[in-house]
Amino acid sequence: MRELSKQSHGVAIGPDAVRFERVLPGPIERVWAYLAESDKRAQWLAAGEIPPRVGAEAQLRFHHASLSPAKVPTPEPFKAMENGISSLHRVTRYEPPHALGITWGDEDTPSQVLFELSAEGEQVRLVVTHTRLPSREKMVMTGGGWHTHLDILAERLAGNTPPPFWTAFLQMQEEYRKHFGPE
Repeated sequence: MRELSKQSHGVAIGPDAVRFERVLPGPIERVWAYLAESDKRAQWLAAGEIPPRVGAEAQLRFHHASLSPAKVPTPEPFKAMENGISSLHRVTRYEPPHALGITWGDEDTPSQVLFELSAEGEQVRLVVTHTRLPSREKMVMTGGGWHTHLDILAERLAGNTPPPFWTAFLQMQEEYRKHFGPE
């Protein structure tokens, strides 16, 4: 089983924000499809239709165990997610194939996620910025989660089989605890 943590870590760009960059195999329309189309997004993040208009609601269904054919037990702290979870999001930006923004979380004040794509020859630069994170612990969880999901996306786009989400996530969560330092 391959290790995924070789990619660059996300960077804290403020007390409540983290940014990730990945260079992925293109073309840009293919990478956009993995952001915008439910069946492709379900292979690395979550299923669910994202309507192509700002202000629209999107129900996303996360099922972490299905992101790899290799199965591992769901860690105890995440047992409530074992059979999948759904969350409600709102589209904040929709500019195919360059930008997709959505709210994140069901809270009264959800955080914000922005995916930005730019072509670099035959490759595509993906920048993911997650803002309005309420605490350092949320930044650690978010850092580990996005790092793992983006590494799985990179594996899928390269035609590889990713390792189990939970194994990679637990490793990345500990790395991000160190990476972001004490509160």
